Amino acid sequence: MTVQIMKKILICGLCNLETSCSVREFPIGYSPVDYNFYGVTSAPSGVGLNLALALTALGDHAVLLSYVGDDPAGRMLRDTVTGRVADPVLLGCDATPQSTVLFDPSGRRKVYTDLKDMQERRIPAEVFARYADADAFCLCNINFSRGLLPLAKATGKPVFCDVHCLSEVHDSYNADFMRMSEVLFLSNENIRGREEAFVVGLAAEYPCAVIVVGMGEHGALLYERGRGFTAVPAVCTRPVVNTVGAGDALFSAFVHFYLAGRTAEEALGLACRFASYKIGESGASCGFLSEEALLSLN
Repeated sequence: MTVQIMKKILICGLCNLETSCSVREFPIGYSPVDYNFYGVTSAPSGVGLNLALALTALGDHAVLLSYVGDDPAGRMLRDTVTGRVADPVLLGCDATPQSTVLFDPSGRRKVYTDLKDMQERRIPAEVFARYADADAFCLCNINFSRGLLPLAKATGKPVFCDVHCLSEVHDSYNADFMRMSEVLFLSNENIRGREEAFVVGLAAEYPCAVIVVGMGEHGALLYERGRGFTAVPAVCTRPVVNTVGAGDALFSAFVHFYLAGRTAEEALGLACRFASYKIGESGASCGFLSEEALLSLN
């Protein structure tokens, strides 16, 4: 029997209040009112929170650095992380970010995000210093975590970044995150049909050891420096309800299993299974399995 060793993982990323609304189809035809019984829900979310909850469910010790306001949304977020995340460090701000997710019966979605003033904020170095003993760092590509990149890199511990919907190799906003990450994740939404060529360009420009492209229903593409490409197929563990948060789930599970000593290919295969189960629920911050439940899933 394998004994799981808990890893301490520092996560710096967005927390927001997410409202999900089911729609019949895209595009949405105009009508002044649509009665959508039990089709609208609100819940705490955001990439930082999603990662913290997913990694906690998998058995890791999560440290969450983020900002929330002293408003109803912020109070809901604080209540959510209390007792569910090992070390929540939620700094105060003027207003809590919010998002609205429209999704259709196939799981396709359209997300509207209001970041408030998050892009003008920075996590103080002294806050990071209290958790610099972490085993790894997941630094989300929001401005307030940018200043932590060199601090995390200087520890010699692995730095994981997800730049989401990238479309240019020389992306000025995400360049710092790509340059500092050992493991880089992105979506193929803006590079469909040219994934391998795009990753070759990234590998030539940035020193990442591992690059993963999430490809939705087509699984994921893994690149390992010195080993080349591996296609990891998608799996279906239960019917799709809402694909929002699938990328966060994929990223979280990969981080967990990669740090646990799995090969990159093994970690990504398990991450695809983890994400498949997660999208069987609506809402980006729910549907996360424990490691034991995931490994026993047929």
